[in-house]
Parts: sequence; C-alpha cells; structure tokens
Amino acid sequence: MQYKGVLRKMKTELTSQVQYFMEFEDDFIHMNQLLNREVGITFIGYQCLNCGKDKKIYRQGFCYDCFYDTPRAGDWIMKPELSKAHLDEEDRDLEYEKKVQLQPHIVYLANSSNVKVGVTRKSQVPTRWIDQGAHEAIEIVEVPNRYLAGIAEVALKPHISDKTNWRTMLKNEIEDVNLEEKRDELKQYLPDEVQEYFLASNKETEIEFPVLEYPKKLKSLNLDKKPEYKGKLKGIKGQYLIFEDDTVFNVRSNEGYKVNLEVLVD
Repeated sequence: MQYKGVLRKMKTELTSQVQYFMEFEDDFIHMNQLLNREVGITFIGYQCLNCGKDKKIYRQGFCYDCFYDTPRAGDWIMKPELSKAHLDEEDRDLEYEKKVQLQPHIVYLANSSNVKVGVTRKSQVPTRWIDQGAHEAIEIVEVPNRYLAGIAEVALKPHISDKTNWRTMLKNEIEDVNLEEKRDELKQYLPDEVQEYFLASNKETEIEFPVLEYPKKLKSLNLDKKPEYKGKLKGIKGQYLIFEDDTVFNVRSNEGYKVNLEVLVD
C-alpha cells in the first residue's frame, strides 16, 4: 500500500489505548494497524501549511515568510502570557487572536518524562497530553482566556518544569507521581487573579500508548539528511513513530514535508 501527502500532526482518539490517524489530502491511515509492519518513508518536497508553496519549511510547518506573518505562529502561541486579545490589542490578526485566545483555557500538570506544567485550550484536552506523550495528567486551573492561563503558568515555572525530556519519554523511563497532591502543593503559587479558577477535585487521566517495544538508543530520523527510510514500526507515542532499529520519527516536527509512505507487504 502506498500513500502520498503532506505531513501534519497525527489525529488521536483516547480509548483504552490511544488510537492514531494520519490524514493526507486524499488518504486516511489508522496508524495502529501498521504496528509490527515494515514502513517506508520517502521525502519528496515541501508544502507550507499556510501558503501551500513548495518552499523549505522553517518552523511549525511554515516557510520562513509565513512563520513571521501568519497569526498561527505569533509569539503568544508559545508564550500565552503575551496574549492581548482580551485588551482588544492586535498582534497579527485580532479577529483570529480573539477566536483562539478568548475561550476557556486549561493549566495542567502532565507526566511524560517528569511532571511539567503546561497550557492548552480546553477543547484540546486530552489531545495536548497525548501529543506530549504523557502517561498521566490533570487539570489544575480553568480560566476564560489565554492570558490568565499564561500568567498562571509563568508563576508556577519557578516551582516545576515546563519542559519534556523527549528522550526519556520515548524510552519510557517514567515514574508515577500523585498529581492530585502535586496540584494541591502548587496552589499557593498561583496569582491572586487565578485563584478562583482553581480545580480542587479533578482526578488524574491515565493514558496508554500503542507501543510494542521501547527504544534503547535513540536515533532521530531527519528527512533533510536522510530522505529515504524503511523500518518495522514498533510503537507510537506522543507524535513519534518508533521503529525496531531504535529510529524515531517526530511527525509533528516534520509538518509541511511532502512524503510517500509505503506499507510493505510481509
């Protein structure tokens, strides 16, 4: 079977085990069904997710020009505390920024490689946790806009990490942590304007990933350096494909790359 299209982050569904789906323009692949099968990936070009042109991808699936132009790559995306739509102030496109920023947001704790704090739109729970490879997560604050979530995250950063060690996550070198206790411990550091939104009674969400075998020595596949690769798929975690030879491929980091994906006959 052969598929052709532009890579975008895989769609997910949380069931007893996470279900992964790769969507191309004319094709749809249930990735869980490819486990233990030989898969080939061939890089054939670029397609910017904003302008659609065959231009080298710079960051987040966008070419250089679009990355610095589209509101989908504004600084407030990575730094929610810079959000200004609640003040009616524009960054790149106020209509878009209001649509995204002025909706319920969650501040959460997720345990992927260690417990970290993060921010996401309420509509992206539990998708955001799955994308980060978290095996457990919990909401700690629900606020009406992105700015409040951002200042809450900034206040918590001195007391807890906001980063995931992707290598540790993929090796599954994890330990369970009581996130309810951690949530209660961190409450004292939340800003006053966020305290009323604290979620005192939420329970942890546990997530199981479709992995048959975890890698021991990671080798990251870079399509610019190695445009052709074949290997047996042994797992999917976060937005990574994990292969038998310890090669890992971050689908999200390769958004905007046009590929041929071939499922080889046994």
